[in-house]
Amino acid sequence: MTVTSPSSTAAPPRPARRPRGSTTGLVLAVAAASIPMFMASLDNLVMTMALPVLRVELGASLDQLQWMVNSFTLTFATGMIAAATLGDRWGRRRIFLAGIVVFALASIASALATTAGALIAARTVQGVGAAAIMPLSLTLLASAVPPARRAMAIGIWGGISGLGVALGPVIGGAVVDGISWQAIFWINVPIAVVSIPLVLRALPESYGRRELLDVRGLALVGAAVFALVWGVVHGNDDGWGSFGVVGPLVLSGLLLAAFVAHESRVAHPLVPLRLFRIRSFSVANIVSLAFAIGVFGAVFLLAQYMQVVLGYSPLEAGLRTLPWTGAPMIVAPIAGLLASRVGVRVLLTSGLVLQVAGLVWLAFASDPSVSYSTLIPGLVLAGTGMGLTFAPISTAVLAEMPEHDHGTASSTNATVREIGVALGVAVIVAVFQGAGGAISPTGFDAGLQVALLVGAAIVGAGAIASLAMPGWSGRRLPVAAA
Repeated sequence: MTVTSPSSTAAPPRPARRPRGSTTGLVLAVAAASIPMFMASLDNLVMTMALPVLRVELGASLDQLQWMVNSFTLTFATGMIAAATLGDRWGRRRIFLAGIVVFALASIASALATTAGALIAARTVQGVGAAAIMPLSLTLLASAVPPARRAMAIGIWGGISGLGVALGPVIGGAVVDGISWQAIFWINVPIAVVSIPLVLRALPESYGRRELLDVRGLALVGAAVFALVWGVVHGNDDGWGSFGVVGPLVLSGLLLAAFVAHESRVAHPLVPLRLFRIRSFSVANIVSLAFAIGVFGAVFLLAQYMQVVLGYSPLEAGLRTLPWTGAPMIVAPIAGLLASRVGVRVLLTSGLVLQVAGLVWLAFASDPSVSYSTLIPGLVLAGTGMGLTFAPISTAVLAEMPEHDHGTASSTNATVREIGVALGVAVIVAVFQGAGGAISPTGFDAGLQVALLVGAAIVGAGAIASLAMPGWSGRRLPVAAA
């Protein structure tokens, strides 16, 4: 099934207005593209410090806490490629603005939620809005500034995106501490109100290749990932041999097989399978998946451990995660500069190994009587490893890719990463519960160490896979990566 219209398939892409070259125009364009993107990236981790509060105030179970994170992540992940395709056809700015509006309305619904189920539903819609914001913000910015200033503008955009991830736990903790958990959603509303006229003023409308949207492929992959996460989340409570768990897991495998078969036949696939014939692209996606599963599942548990066991307030816990979440802001730009000298594979493998070391350190250091200073080396190792991983993965995804496939390749990698976040929360929490862990002052003793070691093992598998990355270095780095 595809979305089409009688005349759209033959119409050529309409050109965007000429980029503005003035400094004022550049500043406005960067702000218009970056502010909504900051809002969306912030919500990836802003809830982590509110989870213990939500558990008490909404009476949420651990499964419901997971779905408060996963409902956003899954719709975010599965919607990005679709949003980029619709933006190419119907106007990128139009879809971008629609994403901002949907995100703001869903934020209001999240703030007004009085039950865990209502919050999960609102977060699901919020992920749809984020899916339209994130990929199109960069595309719109690139078309709004002249080529001579494009690299600088994109660099600022990337820094603001990283800042949103780094400050998510801190801002979430500060708002929950100072106001209420509802305020972490209310703050999105004024940001959206300011963003809409700014986008209309600074970002010209642009169009891309007017391809058909692969609705059937989108439905297949979305249902497959949802069934997989559902089965993992309910494994411990319902029993791993129960029909309610085995059924969704088998269904997920069948749907994924159907998705691959469909993508190999359709004229305009959601994810062109030919991209995976490029070794650097395939390896980068395997590494992204392993990295996201191992690391973000650990973040989910450690954010609650710092509050429930160590007794920190949401803000205090958020600040204490900065050696991990904030380190990539410093390390990633350095890794980007080093990529052309030492090669992508060296940086990528080193970063993953450091993350493994950080998770192992945290696994053996975490106990009810530990001092925060004992955790710092593990947090720094994991944060440095994240910084060394981000830039090389981005480079590897595009390194040998034809330029006309850059957008699809980047969106596919972002989708794989976000699916890994959802799976990571589900898998690592399932291990935590299976080892006897519970979200209580004494319940972390049984399961946290095992869960973090499993996360380290998954990231370690990614490190082994990274050895298959082509060993570009120095001047031999493919031109596309520049």
